[in-house]
Amino acid sequence: MKIVFLDALTLGDVNFDRFREFGDVRVYDVTLRDEVIDRVKDVDIVVTNKVVIDKEVMDNSNIKFIQVAATGMNNVDLEYAKKKGILVKNVSGYSTPSVVQHTFALVLGLLNRVKYFDEYTRSKYSKSKIFTHIVPWFEIKGKRWGIIGLGSIGKEVAKVAKAFGAEVVYYSTSGKNNSKEYKRVELDELLKSSDIISIHAPLNDNTKNLISFDEIMKIKDGAILVNVGRGGIINERDLAKALSVKDIFIGIDVFEKEPINEDNPLLKFKDKTLLSPHIAWTSIEARERLMDGIYQNIKQFLNR
Repeated sequence: MKIVFLDALTLGDVNFDRFREFGDVRVYDVTLRDEVIDRVKDVDIVVTNKVVIDKEVMDNSNIKFIQVAATGMNNVDLEYAKKKGILVKNVSGYSTPSVVQHTFALVLGLLNRVKYFDEYTRSKYSKSKIFTHIVPWFEIKGKRWGIIGLGSIGKEVAKVAKAFGAEVVYYSTSGKNNSKEYKRVELDELLKSSDIISIHAPLNDNTKNLISFDEIMKIKDGAILVNVGRGGIINERDLAKALSVKDIFIGIDVFEKEPINEDNPLLKFKDKTLLSPHIAWTSIEARERLMDGIYQNIKQFLNR
């Protein structure tokens, strides 16, 4: 068997040695669009994180199995793969603890004004006349936490938020998720009433631009909005427009275009935003679980 990893750099410092028991393994850090066909044309198994595998690629190769090194599979033409008899697998659930933890890193970073206090301590604290420096910040306890997308990650965030003492409500983007433990509300109520809002939904026709200018303006002043779902759920230009006139605080790990453009308007709002480069899923443990899942999927494919 010939196996190719097309964008290994997106997986970090992982070890590929165990895959060599399956056959010839080729590892590319990055694969550009015009390099894809040449790199997959004679392989049996393709492992891709973000590299697109579409009709053109499949028609110009002999791929038998596509392993997506992620949960989302929107970079593969699944319908055409099925027509061609090409098996496609993902790895689900591997990143849940990692994403949940980063959700709270963003929320607490904003809530406790970590960037501000760090800068103050480094530059001004030594000159203070008193032992402390008080600016407003609030506790999670007793506040309303609104969750957009109550899937596996949303449910885990809800558990932790409840442990902090928050009242949890949620909006189901699919309309299918129901919970006896948490109150389900419409998006309008969630936006207007929540002190903290976190997004854990996939990007699809129901969620594209779900949070645009009118929705953002409904969020109460002083509230926190965090997106660790997918870029495109929040309209970034509308968000920047709203931040110019509204006092809310934003934590974002996912963007409409990744990596972001240098002129992305969100970059200028340093006091109101906490940004990270799509890393919520990348804890050491999560990437280990991901590689284990890839290994087991390939092994199962070969032993079928």
